[in-house]
Amino acid sequence: MTSVHDFSATTIDGAEQKLDAYRGKTLLIVNVASKCGFTPQYAGLEALYRQYKDKGLVVLGFPCDQFGHQEPGDEAEIKRFCSLNYDVTFPMFAKIEVNGDGAHPLYKFLKKEAKGLLGTEAIKWNFTKFLVDGEGRVIERYAPTDTPESIGKQLAKML
Repeated sequence: MTSVHDFSATTIDGAEQKLDAYRGKTLLIVNVASKCGFTPQYAGLEALYRQYKDKGLVVLGFPCDQFGHQEPGDEAEIKRFCSLNYDVTFPMFAKIEVNGDGAHPLYKFLKKEAKGLLGTEAIKWNFTKFLVDGEGRVIERYAPTDTPESIGKQLAKML
């Protein structure tokens, strides 16, 4: 596997989605959670998506329950939470694991392509973000503390 476009994932509604459908788009891939201190970043992610989607940005949300049991709900609950609280319209996917033996293959690839602090691959917490170019190459990894607003400045230059 040499590109994000080589992978597929299950949407929050249960359909298989090939990520090559996003070829030519800039992607911001984020592991999300509904009961986290960073959960308000949903608002910023949605704002980025709305501001730049016509210029080719797609935010992809991947719920994950590996950090402090902060995503306990099923897909229907997650979808309802995101819609009611943050009016999320960007694509959301089924709950996955991002670390360990059960990590989704996409996340194994993302972590290998863009290592974290001190060269570690492990995702440290919810709302770690990966910026991917239109060719499916991982450009940057952002920490949970990097806000969507701060990432927007770099995105504006790319789009």
